Amino acid sequence: MKFPGQRKSKHYFPVHARDPLLSQSKQEKRLARTHIIGIDQTLVDIEACVDDEFLERYELSKGHSLVITDEKAEALYRELKEKELITHEFAGGTIGNTLHNYSVLADDKSLLLGVMSKDIEIGSYAYRYLCNTSSRMDMNYLQPVEGPIGRCFALITSDGERTFAINEGRMNQLRPDSIPEHVFEDASALVLTAYLVRCKEGDPMPAATMQAIEYAKKYDVPVVLTLGTKFVIADDPQWWRDFLREHVTVVAMNEDEAEALTGETDPLMASEKTLEWVDLVLCTAGPVGLYMAGYTENAAKRETSLPLLPGEIPEFNRYEFSRPMLKADCQDAIKVYSHIAPYMGGPERIKNTNGAGDGALSALLHDMSANRYHRENVPKSSKHQYTYLTYSSFSQICLYSNRVSYEVLAQHSPRLSRGLPEREDSLEEAYWER
Repeated sequence: MKFPGQRKSKHYFPVHARDPLLSQSKQEKRLARTHIIGIDQTLVDIEACVDDEFLERYELSKGHSLVITDEKAEALYRELKEKELITHEFAGGTIGNTLHNYSVLADDKSLLLGVMSKDIEIGSYAYRYLCNTSSRMDMNYLQPVEGPIGRCFALITSDGERTFAINEGRMNQLRPDSIPEHVFEDASALVLTAYLVRCKEGDPMPAATMQAIEYAKKYDVPVVLTLGTKFVIADDPQWWRDFLREHVTVVAMNEDEAEALTGETDPLMASEKTLEWVDLVLCTAGPVGLYMAGYTENAAKRETSLPLLPGEIPEFNRYEFSRPMLKADCQDAIKVYSHIAPYMGGPERIKNTNGAGDGALSALLHDMSANRYHRENVPKSSKHQYTYLTYSSFSQICLYSNRVSYEVLAQHSPRLSRGLPEREDSLEEAYWER
């Protein structure tokens, strides 16, 4: 596993560079491994340039999202291919993007649970999905289905308006018996999206999701939920608050989803309120940057050396050099907050906003996974004096998540094609030294 973020100090990592506090054993034991697990609606994002007449012919409402039938999706795709209107075709799905980015960043294993077309032809949607996915993502546990996986068509007209046509195919047909229990025994996190428990009646996906949550609880695996879209949350905010309180350890959201969940327009206050239900919050806020909120042990808190920030909570980042913990693992829990503005002010030209939040979450998951990896292999390290949730501090995770988001915004695909550079091309090396 690669070390999360970019630092000049070793921090006793990788673990074969032994911690000085750990007595050397004569026999080298085999390193314990870990991975993260994600459940996703497997789908392909297809982007194409069309005219208004095309939208009218397929009865699509310009500028809106519409669910279409399998037959209409096939006809639409065939015409786009024949007329060579497709500009980009990527593997998609919130969790699929997150797991892929995690595997690229960590150079380590992630495990995807979902469905995949039983018969895969070259050039098909399933083929596109596999071609755009990291080889470090384990897809051996995908449930085979008859028929296509999901497809999301983003149809762009000359005025720049985007119209979405979504065909779910068989993406919501994952059954509870396709969730293997043994993969949870040494997992670092289970990653879910709100879409999974909001399917149409009769789909087995919600039951499969709850089965995975049950296994995660059994093996003390943190459950990480990304909220997906404000519209899903706004339908029934109280239901989601209860769901978070009962099942979720870490929540990732943007400022719109945060407002739908909490009623707070300020991302900081929304994050603070969300701590009533979960242990750790990652909230992206577009051009404002991103926030983190969580808990740490009062006796282990570390004061920041950075300027204290004003806000609804005065000097809210005072203890951002602390490391996150589960509230239940603290004897005297205190709330900790951190914030960072967009890396280098954001890209000069944003090519794609789809996936920036997934990129930020993949960085946080990398840090959580690195913490378990190090704890399993160097258990007596001073890094594990307390039962921390992450390897790094709130502040350092903000830096890392922010940097990964920048990388996604600056490219067309929501999936990273490579990890972060070993040395930055910019002169902003001080960014990583903060």
